[in-house]
Order: sequence, then C-alpha cells, then structure tokens
Amino acid sequence: MPVRPPVPPFTEAGARAKVRAAEDAWNTRDPERVALAYTEDSVWRNRDSFLTGRAEIRAFLAAKWRRELDYALRKDLWAYGDDRIAVRFQYEWRDADGRHWRSYGNELWEFDAHGLMRRREASINDVPIRAEDRRILGPRRPGEDGAALPLE
Repeated sequence: MPVRPPVPPFTEAGARAKVRAAEDAWNTRDPERVALAYTEDSVWRNRDSFLTGRAEIRAFLAAKWRRELDYALRKDLWAYGDDRIAVRFQYEWRDADGRHWRSYGNELWEFDAHGLMRRREASINDVPIRAEDRRILGPRRPGEDGAALPLE
C-alpha cells in the first residue's frame, strides 16, 4: 500500500503540509498525478457531481481542466482533526469564450492511515471577474507561503 505523508493523526504542521501538497499537485493540472492522492475507492462530492474511485476522479479532473483554462489555485487550512482536514480555497480560470472566473469553495477531507484521501466533499461558487482582476496567476512563488486568502 502506498503511503502519502504526512499521515494521520495530523498535527498543525502536518495538516498545513498536506494542504500545500494538494495545492501544488492541483496546480499541475495533471489528472494522473492528482488522482494518486486518493484511495482506489475514494468517494467525492464536487458541487453536484458524485464520484467513486480513482478512475472516475481522474476522468472528472481531465474534463475539468479541459473546460477551466488557465486554472490557478490557492488552498488554505481552515481546521484539522486526527484524520480530517477542512480547507477553504479560491481558484481562477477562463472559459472557452474568454470569460474569467474566480471560484470560492470549502472542502472537507478524510484520510486513511496511509495518508490517502478516502473522502472529499467540496462546495464551490463561481463569480465572474474581469481578466485584469485576476490575482492568482499560477503556482505560489517563493515568499507567498502563508498568505491568507482574501474574502472577496
């Protein structure tokens, strides 16, 4: 069984490292890489989509990143417990018609003993923005660690 450190039970440092690892992986927009963080039978709710298993997750992510162009994400630790982490996030993207969006959301994560996510529940809202209002343009640069996400 593969291990994805940090593993439960989480400390604050471990939870922050897990959140940052997820942010870094999602910013690659590589469905194969991202899907490896989930158990083979992982269960997801993403908006109005309900998924089970790595294969469905991989297909979902591939379609997402074909649709959400120039995707760039920031995640922020909200709370943690022994095997659970709550995250808030924002990401920005543009659609095929050139409209720009900022998506705000919250995620609830549950992990197995090997550090793989076995459950993910995400609630997300999309807000149209102007291209010049984008503030998330790619992966974090040096010195951006710990920067809080603005509320608007």
